[in-house]
Amino acid sequence: MRHFDADNPLAYDYAYPASAIAQAPAQPRDAARLLVYDRAQSRVSYDSFKNIPKYLPAGAVLVCNQTKVLPARFMGQKSTGGKVELLFLSKQDHSFDVLANKKLCVGDSLVVFENKLVTVSEQLPKGYRVRPHFALSELYNCLRVYGQTPIPPYIKHSSLSEVALRREYQTVFAQQFGSVAAPTASLHFTKRLLNSLVRQGFALEYVTLHVGLGTFAPLTSEQLQSGRLHKEVYEVEPAVAKRLEAYRKLGRPIVAVGTTVVRTLESAADARGSLVRLSGSADLFIRPPYRFRFVDALITNFHVPKSSLMMLVAALIGRDKLLELYAGAIRKKFRLFSFGDGMLIK
Repeated sequence: MRHFDADNPLAYDYAYPASAIAQAPAQPRDAARLLVYDRAQSRVSYDSFKNIPKYLPAGAVLVCNQTKVLPARFMGQKSTGGKVELLFLSKQDHSFDVLANKKLCVGDSLVVFENKLVTVSEQLPKGYRVRPHFALSELYNCLRVYGQTPIPPYIKHSSLSEVALRREYQTVFAQQFGSVAAPTASLHFTKRLLNSLVRQGFALEYVTLHVGLGTFAPLTSEQLQSGRLHKEVYEVEPAVAKRLEAYRKLGRPIVAVGTTVVRTLESAADARGSLVRLSGSADLFIRPPYRFRFVDALITNFHVPKSSLMMLVAALIGRDKLLELYAGAIRKKFRLFSFGDGMLIK
């Protein structure tokens, strides 16, 4: 048997049947299944996500990511007439970054959104920077009109139409456009469940982290050596930070809804656990033996093998326990990945 260190992505590989990859969300969303791991009791429970209130720690504060997925995939046409599929990645001060399914050269001009023009200004390590010949403030509206929702590459057989995808690959509390992938742990929540949580005395707070394609990209040797991941823009409003710190002083557990919230709060927190960096770029690589500064518990999905997301969860419960929980979920035919079932670690 081959031995791997806990900070080696190969140590987070596991087998699963292709049929376990969810192609569409549960209906209703909170009908997804739930695995609960109680660390203090070393106990595993299985239930429905709609029953998550009965498993949450008393007085828990759930922190959710209110980012909104952009219809980020769109077409461009070269001056030669050739068509290129583009994927918006991020907006810069006077330009924006894209991936392309065909090779482009600096200086190439493309017609996008039917009648607008962009010029390739720089080739990036992954993708291209393009300069728009229109107001950059128009970009998000153009994507809403002409773009298509990007879904992860492992969802190969989805029968959802574009209209359905815009609804289903979006959280019910999404507010701020900027992501190219959904914060998927939040997809299980319905308005009914959120209202139930509030009625039962749990607190809900919202932060923003715009999810990039790096969440799906394989880990590189440079990331493993540097301990830094891809950058994703985040923001914690000062009033939210103030309330969260007050909750912590009262001893109320902070439950991150998704790995994006973990990255946001842990990036914002200093060594003493105070939220001081309320906006910026999160590139924190959380892996064993990371010591959490602000987050006490986690709601998450079942992630792809060998990913930074699995390593983040392992930092909370250990690699061996993580793989044990995954094996149990697969035996019980849990659905995996973005549209799959959920897990609460408390």
